Amino acid sequence: MYQPPHFREADLAVQHALIKARPLGLLVTFGSEGLEANPIPFVLDASASGLGTLKAHLSRANPQWRTFDPEQEALVVFQGPESYITPSWYAAKREHGKVVPTWNYAIVQARGRLTLRDDPDWLRQQIAAMTELQEAARPEPWAVGDAPPPFVAAQLKGIVGIEIEIARIDGKWKVSQNRSEADRLGVSAGLRVSPDDASQRMAELVDSRGARPRE
Repeated sequence: MYQPPHFREADLAVQHALIKARPLGLLVTFGSEGLEANPIPFVLDASASGLGTLKAHLSRANPQWRTFDPEQEALVVFQGPESYITPSWYAAKREHGKVVPTWNYAIVQARGRLTLRDDPDWLRQQIAAMTELQEAARPEPWAVGDAPPPFVAAQLKGIVGIEIEIARIDGKWKVSQNRSEADRLGVSAGLRVSPDDASQRMAELVDSRGARPRE
């Protein structure tokens, strides 16, 4: 990933927070059929290894778990808030007009060797952990135990677990740090006019990051 220093986010806690907030990662592998990519919800076990371990599952009907090369690292991409940035928001547009559109975003890329997990207990724990995380905020959370045990057992036979011990992780927060304070204020104000949640989240990131010098 192209990483200008002023956009780089190297804080592991910040990277992990984005993964937990946006757990649907794009799993990219290389194997006998070439590149393969599938969106999959992951659970991050931050304490399982130095940089954390990602756990998920694939449908047995999905060929990715059969065709990937175990000698090659897998890549998982987690996309955070993103938004188009119009040059109309920049103070610089009114000053000299030498501005162009861009796109702001926060993203984490994690790499590591992919390991298959086909043990029913492992699969049950992974499914339970993922469900608990997503259901926690609901007034009446659904749990795996709410479904009949024979039904759950049958469903587990239709999936294959995957585990990726993260060997390298990169974060990039491109949120107008390379613009002047006046331009950043214009971007934040412009984003806040929009009612959608993504724009509001991006405005918060622009406000919180501030300017960073080019290195």
